[in-house]
Amino acid sequence: MASTYDSPTGWYTELKPNEKRTFWACFGGWMLDAMDVQIFSFAIPAIIVAFAITNADAGLIGTVTLLTSALGGWFAGALSDRFGRVRTLQITIVWFAFFTFLCGFAQSYTQLFIFRALMGLGFGGEWAAGAVLMGEVIRAQHRGKAVGSVQSGWAIGWAIAAIMATWFFSVLPQDTAWRALFWVGILPAFLVFFVRRFVDEPNVFTATQNKLTAKGAPANFMEIFSPALLKTTILTSVLATGAQGGYYAIATWLPTYLRTERKLTVLGTGGYLAVIIVGSFIGYLVGAYLADRIGRRANFILFAVCSVLIVFVYTQLPVNDTMMLVLGFPLGFFASGIFSGMGAFLTENFPTRVRGSGQGFAYNFGRGVAALNPFFVGVLSATLPLGQSIGIFAVIAYGILIVAALLLPETKGRVLTAEA
Repeated sequence: MASTYDSPTGWYTELKPNEKRTFWACFGGWMLDAMDVQIFSFAIPAIIVAFAITNADAGLIGTVTLLTSALGGWFAGALSDRFGRVRTLQITIVWFAFFTFLCGFAQSYTQLFIFRALMGLGFGGEWAAGAVLMGEVIRAQHRGKAVGSVQSGWAIGWAIAAIMATWFFSVLPQDTAWRALFWVGILPAFLVFFVRRFVDEPNVFTATQNKLTAKGAPANFMEIFSPALLKTTILTSVLATGAQGGYYAIATWLPTYLRTERKLTVLGTGGYLAVIIVGSFIGYLVGAYLADRIGRRANFILFAVCSVLIVFVYTQLPVNDTMMLVLGFPLGFFASGIFSGMGAFLTENFPTRVRGSGQGFAYNFGRGVAALNPFFVGVLSATLPLGQSIGIFAVIAYGILIVAALLLPETKGRVLTAEA
């Protein structure tokens, strides 16, 4: 345990074959999930022209996707407790891939709105099923590194979406290019063949199901609101709300602030986007390593404080285009890296029999509430400068994350057990 435990990469060599198969299945799911989600952001200008809609109409599609993804996460978490982590993962992957594919055939704004909303159910569900599957399969001493490293697949999927959008819009007519982007979104469905063939249910889950069956007491979603678990459910939900609330407040409004109030032009360049994506990727990996090295709670607090500091630099200090390009790296690093410890921490805070329900609810409750943060920033910006509004909500969001982290137990190294 000595040499590779502390190594940023050596831990992977210690994984058993079933752990490695699960790692790559979930990594692929996260990567392709991100690709399908981020496609929309690159297609927005062409969609606005195709259906003669406003920016607000396009933004509403993004909002409804986040809200339905929260519902999808709740449902998928509960389903994974009743029918299995692997089976639920397969269903959610096929679901979001199919409805992304249908988006390419939309003939009206209403159709696109509906398809994208339905896609959100699978998008949220895939995270819930995949995170609990990874958390239960990977051994305790490497859980944070493995689950956090899987999160880095999001940055790769984001980069793939950016590359595809650049290529499609350069070789195809605009109205065909945005549709082709969505058609490519069917590719994740093929990952299911790998999952079905090579990924097994976690032993701890199977043992728990056997005990529940013997007692005639199947998993009950509502148990996460019982007196024994209510405090954990509330605090983990607050933790997830803080992490995602800070992220959405920054990601939604910071580009607008920098363009309109700072008059910076680098925001629209591929170079700036590339720097942020690389920063995000490395942030996920470093956050994953630190989650096992310094502990889950200390990791959350470190990244939250650094995220607030980077927002302060962006909104309060004088910067030019060159400095903004450089600052893209720490922005992506800290805003994304804070999520690396989330999956393992939520897994370790709930008992096996309702782990999917608890983890799915907490993370996606946070997503649902955090989806409102961009709206609140916009409202506050009517009376305060936009930069101050972003800063206030970022501080509030990351502040409540820190409070929740301090009130929850440190779970680093916790061994998961079967129970009924």
